[in-house]
Amino acid sequence: MKKYLVIGNPIEHSLSPELHNFWIKENNLDAIYEKRKLNEDALIDLFDEIKKKNIAGVNVTVPFKRAVISHLDQLSFESEKTQSVNTIILENNKLVGHNTDIEGFERSIQDFNVETKDKKVLILGAGGVVPSIIFALNKMKVSEIIICNRTKNKAESLKDLFKNIKIVEWGETPEFDIIINATSLGLKNEDEINLDISKIGKNKFFYDVIYKPSETNFLKLGKKLGNKTQNGKLMFIYQALGAFKIWHGIQPKINKEAIKILD
Repeated sequence: MKKYLVIGNPIEHSLSPELHNFWIKENNLDAIYEKRKLNEDALIDLFDEIKKKNIAGVNVTVPFKRAVISHLDQLSFESEKTQSVNTIILENNKLVGHNTDIEGFERSIQDFNVETKDKKVLILGAGGVVPSIIFALNKMKVSEIIICNRTKNKAESLKDLFKNIKIVEWGETPEFDIIINATSLGLKNEDEINLDISKIGKNKFFYDVIYKPSETNFLKLGKKLGNKTQNGKLMFIYQALGAFKIWHGIQPKINKEAIKILD
């Protein structure tokens, strides 16, 4: 039986095992997918397990999407450009890192029929999945990408990868068409982002990468102000689909049962 993992810290909230094990069962694969909480110093032992073929593949979540890179032999084009890895496989005895977050974000936006061309986008946060979102937005030909992060230095470091982004102070609310919460604020029901977006007007698009709870306070506020909203459920499903294809060579079905797992 092949073993797959998702690693992160924290990891308790992840529903990756539920979704992947559902697809594994649907496709009659002899495999199991589990989650593992790690500290960074345990990464070396993890990669030894992969090289020994005790683990067939790994998904990577916060805070290790960049930290794993130094342990890998090869990166996909998307991982190289974003310096972010969320899927690892051993190919020809080489540890290879992929980034399926880009595909996940792009396809989720397309499914919601949101017009992105020539739109201004404000991203809250600068870690984890943000490089992947910026890469996808550039592909989708937005006019401007503005980053607002509580630690400004972290936001500024993204300019090493993407020259075209603009950085603003936390608390500033520049004009935008699309606003994306890519912080962890919202995982707990009491979490508030504490930005004054009450005067931004209507017909904006509020997107939260968090998928549980399904409606964060950020999305509730967006809806209350008369805007379209979307959580990260489809992004999560599509990035998982990308990883599943890399590992198993199979395109799993996205049906009602798969979507219901994340409710």
